[in-house]
Amino acid sequence: MCRQVQRSVTDTVAGARQVVSTAPGSPADVRQAVRYALAGRPGGLSRHDEDAMGDVLLVASELVTNAMLHGGGVTGFEVIPTERAVRLSVSDRSDQPPVAGDQFDDIGRMRVGGRGWMIVCALATDVVVANLRTGGKRITAEVPLSAGPRR
Repeated sequence: MCRQVQRSVTDTVAGARQVVSTAPGSPADVRQAVRYALAGRPGGLSRHDEDAMGDVLLVASELVTNAMLHGGGVTGFEVIPTERAVRLSVSDRSDQPPVAGDQFDDIGRMRVGGRGWMIVCALATDVVVANLRTGGKRITAEVPLSAGPRR
């Protein structure tokens, strides 16, 4: 479902306006950081970019929420705008890779929640899960800024 690459972290990507927060307090904090990083983008946002902005904000929220619920808490956050996309990185304390939750419980009822990883995989064009030298992991997802056909 989600093409993810697992590797160790050794490099970072330079961006036009990079925002780093060591421990955002909530998904709302992360959404605000994404908006701030994109506000300084040369040329601003086109109407199509604004449509895609919802995808970027949703992926950022899901990555942070998953780190808070399943990863032992957020240890780092980074947003890097590129010419055509936004690279979002969230670090947490867990070495365990993310997994898609089961949609149904043991007796066949649809579960509430458990779809965050599926959302990230559906909206991001590239997802990398990297183990950190100090323990934990970093998930980096690249989300296009131009609305286009879904995979």
